[in-house]
This record gives sequence, C-alpha cells and structure tokens, in this order.
Amino acid sequence: MKRFIIAALAVSMLAACKNEASEDSIKKEDEKAQILAPINDSILGQSVIYEANIRQYSPEGTFNEFTKDIPQLKELGVKVIWLMPVYPISSVKRKATDGRFAEEIEDAKEREKILGSYYAISDYTGINPEFGTLEDFQKLVKTAHDNNIYVILDWVANHTGWDHVWIDEHPEFYTKNEAGEIIDPINPDTGESWGWTDVADLNYDNKGLWTEMRKEMRYWVEEQNIDGFRCDVAGEVPTEFWESAVKEIKQVKPIFMLAESEDKDLFEEAFDMGYNWEGHHILNAIAKGEKNAKDLSDYLKKIDTTYKEDDYLMNFVTNHDENSWSGSINERMGDAAEVMTALTFTMPGMPLIYSGQEYDMQKRLRFFEKDTIPHQKNKFWPILSKLGKLKNKNLALEGSKTPAKFLKIENSNESTIFSFEREKDADKIIFIGNLSDTSSSFSINLEGNFIDYMNNEKVFVIDKNQKIEFSPWEYKILIIQ
Repeated sequence: MKRFIIAALAVSMLAACKNEASEDSIKKEDEKAQILAPINDSILGQSVIYEANIRQYSPEGTFNEFTKDIPQLKELGVKVIWLMPVYPISSVKRKATDGRFAEEIEDAKEREKILGSYYAISDYTGINPEFGTLEDFQKLVKTAHDNNIYVILDWVANHTGWDHVWIDEHPEFYTKNEAGEIIDPINPDTGESWGWTDVADLNYDNKGLWTEMRKEMRYWVEEQNIDGFRCDVAGEVPTEFWESAVKEIKQVKPIFMLAESEDKDLFEEAFDMGYNWEGHHILNAIAKGEKNAKDLSDYLKKIDTTYKEDDYLMNFVTNHDENSWSGSINERMGDAAEVMTALTFTMPGMPLIYSGQEYDMQKRLRFFEKDTIPHQKNKFWPILSKLGKLKNKNLALEGSKTPAKFLKIENSNESTIFSFEREKDADKIIFIGNLSDTSSSFSINLEGNFIDYMNNEKVFVIDKNQKIEFSPWEYKILIIQ
C-alpha cells in the first residue's frame, strides 16, 4: 500500500512538472511572439510616422503623459515615433520667442518661463529633466516596442548649446572666427549667420569630433534600444560623417535614418528617407491658389527622374517648424486641409502626423516656452484612422525601398483635377481630387465599379466620357470592387 501511495505521488509530481514545463513553454512562446522585429524596409513601406513634441503634448509636458497615449497611436497607423530632442537644454544663451536670451530678462518669474530650444543641446547622452527621468524614457521606449512601434530620436549633429562640455574641453570641435572665437552657424550661401544665436557651430574638419559624435549616437542604440534617428539639418553635416556613423551603429542592430534634407546624395549609404519639402510647399501653394494640380503632377514626374527607385521622402502637411513659424494647417491650407492630408498618405513616400494634428489643432505652438496641444477627437482623428489603416494594410500604398507603382490617370481638367493610381501585386487604389476652391466638371480615363473607401460607398464610373462633378477640395480614394 505504501509503495502504491509513493508511486501515485511520483506520478502526480511528474504530471505537475509536465504541466509547469508546458506553461513555461507557452509563456516563453508568448514572450518570443512579443519581441519587436528589427526595423526593416517591408515594415517602413507601410508605416505612418508620428512626431512627438513631448513638451507641448500634455499640460505636464512629460514622457509619462505621452506614454499613456502610445497604444492609441496604433489606431492612426503609426509604426514609428520620432521624438523631438529629449536632451538637456543649454542654460547659457537660452533663447526666448522675442529673440532675447533668458539671462537678459530681469523679472525672475518671466525668466523661468523661458525653456529654450530643444535644438540647443548641452549633453547628448542626458535627459531633459523637464520631461522626466531616464527610467521614464525607458518606459516610453518599452511601451512603444510592446505596441509594435519603433522609436527614433531627433539628432542635432550640426551644433551644440553654449554650455556643452565640449566648449571647454574640446574647443577645437567648433567653428571659430578670425579672432579665435566660437561662432553660431553660418549660412554657406550668404556667409551670414542663420540667426541661431543660441547654439555653437561644430566644425567637422576635426576628425576627433567624428569619433565622439558617433560614440554619443551609438549610446542610444546600444544602451537605450532606440531604433534610429531623425537628423536635424542633415545636409549641413558632411555626408561622409553620416555614412561612417550609420555603418558603425548598424553593427549593433538595424536602424532607420531620416534626414531633414532632400539631398539625394544622402540616400546612397547614410539615410533611408528625406523630407519632401518641395512637395509640401507645392501643397501649401495650391491651397492658397498660387499653384495648381498640374504643378503637383509635374513635380512628381521630376522626382521620379531625380531620385533612384529605392529613395523615398516623408510627406507632410505640418511639422514642428511649419507649425511654429509658418502657421497652423488651418492658416496655411484652410478648407483644403483634408484633401492635402489624404495626398500625403496616398502619394509615394511615408506620411507624417505631428502632435496635435490628430486633434484638429488650430494654433501655432510656442517654441521656446510651454504650450499644450488639444486632446479632443473631432474631425481629423477618424480621417487619419481610416487613412492609416489603408496605409498599413494595402500594398498599393507601399512607399519605401520597393514602392508600389505610381501612374497618372488622364482627365479632362488637368489644372484642377489630380488623378492617379497606385498598384502593387493584387492591390490597387485610385485617387481623384479637386485641388481648387471652385466646383469642377471633368471626365476621366477610367471605367468600372469601385468602392469609395473614405465613405464606404459604391461609386459607378460607367464610361470614360461620363461627366463628373466635384465640389471644391472634394476627393475620392477608390478601391476596385
């Protein structure tokens, strides 16, 4: 009997061990499934990028407040978060909106309001205490990764703040005038200052600077597990430096590199994507009636021949520079805002959403002082959600290294109606938009039955001679039924 009991216990224990092993195996499989895949061209091709302005995102202006909202960014199709600079800001020559330095303001309370430019960095591997702690930053990155979203940091390699440690320890890293004084950045076209007086210009003739800058960049990938960089005024830094930095950092893991530049030479070995500045300015001009649909068509033909097939650009209706210095989307685009936004998602490239755009922000955010974006979901959240879903799911909007085909569709009113198709594998979408503030009648070289994606309605285009009427700024994204 005793032997029977012992045997029964042994069987029971063995079964328990098997169950535990099985549960551990399932747990490990779940953990394995949650590991974020290395960033790659296939993922980037159907991504939306979100520019996060941590200071202005919430009343608190902290990492933690932004982190709370990361899961819902997936609703907008976001797969990459670009964090504006998160580093400590120089206290020397900290600039205010009116151009004065904070130290020139006598009123202590007013002086405290001057937070300075994110781009006047005093420590490349530090965290701005205004936003929280390093642990808070790590939580943000982990939360993004847990939601299958990558994180890239804004990198400012062209200049530092005036109290960066290199000012004293490595003055040879900086550009100097004839008197041997460190100077702020100079516009190479004019030989005059850009007016960025709150920063000191770095001199890349010194190869010691290259070594230190690469080391600072590598820290964030190797130690903090970020996924790449958006590089400020990338064209003002030698391309050879960027190429050397990317080559070194990719020894750690794959990264994504975004250049604030349209310079095609940067795409050879350094950068994956650049800014579509010219395209953006054309959209602004069309909204103001200064250009038309044909100008946009001509521009897309130009970039098709200027860039290589695997080069791609970031499309946008706003970003931190445009919002603060040129005006809100409403100021610049008015009633054309929705069709222009739809174009940024459907044209070749990757669409950008800037903090507040998803909440219909109608103001310019203060740049050097505290401000806050709205958080009420109105018109644009559902629009961006639908566009983001289409970008994520439909191969016809593939926009990176192996882009979907882009083909202009002829219509009878090329100056106001912009029409094209995108196609890859079995997926195809058609865009038709009235890029004017007046109603437009036209026929189009298209026939068949289609789904109006944004309205989920059937649209019947019976034949090529059918006259179609579009209201001002009306557009359709059509999917073959």
